Amino acid sequence: MHADAHPAKIRALIVDDEPLARSNLVVLLRGDPEIGIVGECSSGEEALSEIRVANPDLLFLDVQMPECDGFDVLELLGSNLPPAIVFVTAYDQYALRAFEAGALDYLLKPFDNARFELALSRAKQRIRLGRDRTQKLERVAIKNAGQVCFVKISEIDWIEAADYYACLHVGPKSHLLRRTLSDLEDDLDPNIFCRVHRSSIVNLERVRRLKLRQDGEYEVLLDNGATVRLSRRYRKHLQARLGVRKGVVQDAD
Repeated sequence: MHADAHPAKIRALIVDDEPLARSNLVVLLRGDPEIGIVGECSSGEEALSEIRVANPDLLFLDVQMPECDGFDVLELLGSNLPPAIVFVTAYDQYALRAFEAGALDYLLKPFDNARFELALSRAKQRIRLGRDRTQKLERVAIKNAGQVCFVKISEIDWIEAADYYACLHVGPKSHLLRRTLSDLEDDLDPNIFCRVHRSSIVNLERVRRLKLRQDGEYEVLLDNGATVRLSRRYRKHLQARLGVRKGVVQDAD
């Protein structure tokens, strides 16, 4: 999505059950080079799944949606909320509740470009400040047999869950780290590492091929020859992430 020499784009997700409302936001966001749209959702249930997979920085969230509304989405996410949430709705009576739920701004439809730019500017400022404060993990300490060795995060090919441990695969070696996969994922750079299965994460720089198996499922082939199972839940997101990387081959059959 971005050149390595530039800051990572802000990942934005749009959630609204009205197609026209989603289209309007897409047009406005595509005019900003700092923003990358990672998805559009037409329901709260779809949003929950996409947020957990795409890990957006910025969420534009409608309030009134059938079955699972905007407030339900935030409640079900618990503490795993995107850094910046902007409610977008035609109803002004939810504003106080929105801010209590953690919203950064509240866009009342119909809004003009100036009001949208103000909300977007606030969101970008919050996200950038958060990124400046957050230093991603550069290495981990592995304790084994009375010794401590250090593994550089950039050298990890892929990671798999092993009960309450994370198994780090580094070339021909593997190391057990006493951390859960989900806990470790929070400290990894999302521009480099990508979840491909509930029990595995891959280094995107190591991915060379997506191979279609006879059972219709895909697996990820790394440049060191390792293969990692790719679940349907994460396939769309991985394909989008790999779409900007040259040299990655995907089976067409």
